[in-house]
Amino acid sequence: MHAVHPEAQTRRVEEPTILESPVWQTVVWDDPVNLMSYVAFVFQKHFGFTRDRAEELMLQVHQAGSAVVAEGTREAMEMHVEAMHGYGLWATVRQAGER
Repeated sequence: MHAVHPEAQTRRVEEPTILESPVWQTVVWDDPVNLMSYVAFVFQKHFGFTRDRAEELMLQVHQAGSAVVAEGTREAMEMHVEAMHGYGLWATVRQAGER
């Protein structure tokens, strides 16, 4: 009878594959209704941005037509979009990398 070395009996345990969840974004769009100061106020109030950061994002919305104001899970971004709609702003959710 042939003896099997104990190390030969150990199995290789595969590390579980961690699937990365896609990153989602909340995009706020320019609209003809809201004042720029109000948009900056909403960004400060809802997202907790500093005044400078809120104004920077507001100017991006105004000049470029839109700005990404948050990134994270789809569920969290959908909640932000609903909140933006509650403030009267136009917002959508998209997967990062989409245009």
